Amino acid sequence: MGFIEKHFPLPHILRDEFKGYRVKNLQSDIIAGITVAAVALPLALAFGVASGATAAAGLVTAIIAGFVVGLFSGHGYQISGPTGTMTAVLIVVASKYGLEAIWVTTLLAGFIILLLAILNLGDLANFIPASVIVGFTSGVAAIIFIGQLDNLLGVKTPAAPNALLKLLNYFNGGFTPNLSTIFLGVLVILIMVFWPKKLNRRIPGSLIAMVVVTGLSVVGHMNVPTINTIPQNIILDQHLTLSAFPWDYVGSLVVPAFSVAALVVIEALLSGAAANRMPEAERKMVNNQHLYALAFGNLVIPFFGGVPVTSAFARTSMGLRSGAQTRVTSWVHSIILLLAVLLAAPLLSQIPLAVLAGVLAVTTWNMNAWREIKHIFGRRFKTAMLSFILTLVGTVVLDLTQAIILGVLLSAVVFIFRISQITIEQLPASAEKMLARGYTMKSEASKIMVIYVVGPLFFGTAATFDEEVTNLNGVRDIVLSMRTVPLIDTTGLRSIDQLVTRLERQGGKVYLSGLNKPVYEYLERSRLLARIGQESVHWSSLEAIIAADQYRASQVANTPVIAPEINKPSSATVSNMAPIG
Repeated sequence: MGFIEKHFPLPHILRDEFKGYRVKNLQSDIIAGITVAAVALPLALAFGVASGATAAAGLVTAIIAGFVVGLFSGHGYQISGPTGTMTAVLIVVASKYGLEAIWVTTLLAGFIILLLAILNLGDLANFIPASVIVGFTSGVAAIIFIGQLDNLLGVKTPAAPNALLKLLNYFNGGFTPNLSTIFLGVLVILIMVFWPKKLNRRIPGSLIAMVVVTGLSVVGHMNVPTINTIPQNIILDQHLTLSAFPWDYVGSLVVPAFSVAALVVIEALLSGAAANRMPEAERKMVNNQHLYALAFGNLVIPFFGGVPVTSAFARTSMGLRSGAQTRVTSWVHSIILLLAVLLAAPLLSQIPLAVLAGVLAVTTWNMNAWREIKHIFGRRFKTAMLSFILTLVGTVVLDLTQAIILGVLLSAVVFIFRISQITIEQLPASAEKMLARGYTMKSEASKIMVIYVVGPLFFGTAATFDEEVTNLNGVRDIVLSMRTVPLIDTTGLRSIDQLVTRLERQGGKVYLSGLNKPVYEYLERSRLLARIGQESVHWSSLEAIIAADQYRASQVANTPVIAPEINKPSSATVSNMAPIG
């Protein structure tokens, strides 16, 4: 039972979530579900089109996701559906291989996410730096906006390998904008921008803009491109079937599938982390369980004709602020969208594409994490600035996965460089300071050198260590204080071994102090501790100096070493003691 709960804790989550569930909780979930559906409707239609599929595909995706992902979710508040992050990958896939390729990519991504869940990698996104995520999000926002310029202008420009080249096409001319389309798109943007924030919490500005501007287009008999037919069912005529599975180009879709899977996981886990911080969230998301939910959703949706699905913070936060109590909110939101398909499909089909483009234009602006961007550039965090710019540019110009990898690699290299700095400080033992601590030196104190090592001792810092301990003229014994050495590798071991060999030839000894457990165990496994001797390993540099002094005194007197009676400081005092030099 423990193994099952660890890897698939849904029963435990559901018990906690619905404990004490009453009619008032159901009422709150219903109200929140209706509100979320109002937000999700225009976004689902818009992201379906932006993905290279259809508005109907986006709507079906939101419906199925609300039921399936909502059922298995690791967080009852999460609302899932199509989002903008995957559109940059999907639009390229659709242009190369057609609509079927989107379904296959979604299916493959589902299997990849399922594997991540089975391997218990629900915290994978935590290893991506914030600056990379912010840069990536801004890059995706730019791609979506550029991809909607055709719909905003009412034109059809040639396809391009990336968003930057697509943008440059607009400066070459050769097309005539449709003024009616521009008018409708700008009107949508203005309504959404100036819609009161207080009202937006209950009645989304995107829904009002869609209704008002679509009505204006119909009444005015404007000649503009529209969504066209939306089937009044949730299994679209065009959907993935096993009998006609496109095996020919499955291999070509593996890389895009990994990209989609990565984006699904990243956005969902970030959404969960953000929702966890909201005061309305009484429970935290179980990341690994949520990966199972996303996997199941993306494995099912292609057979309905939908696009990839992930959890969206905009819809999740709207649900929480509207009083969402449990995953019933997600189910209600799906029911409302289903009713929209069954009862209002003819009306939805008359929505101009310019309206959806206007909705996406505002959405892409809001996608940018402006507060984090201001913080990064305002405080002039150079590494974060470079990671942000590199990821943003890479997202617009290159493949999205490549952009994330570039940003993560840059951040990792800088991080490794920073933590790889080592500081070596040499201080000879002082008879006066030892006396002040209650111990009288019996040998020549200046021949004992305490070397404080600050930082990891590994292949990247061993050369610095070797250089610092090369010229120790007149020193007989060395105390290596390694309390602030978090790790050591074989190259670091070799440096200490060479130091031990050199001192032994000169008749001296090496003492170690302040070893943490990993470093101690590594030294023990290498048998270097056995060579140095356990009697030369001490908790503090104070104890090591005393041991070295007693050893030299015993050699002179030819008597065994006897531990002296000293006023030994407490552990807290020793750990905060100034260097003994």
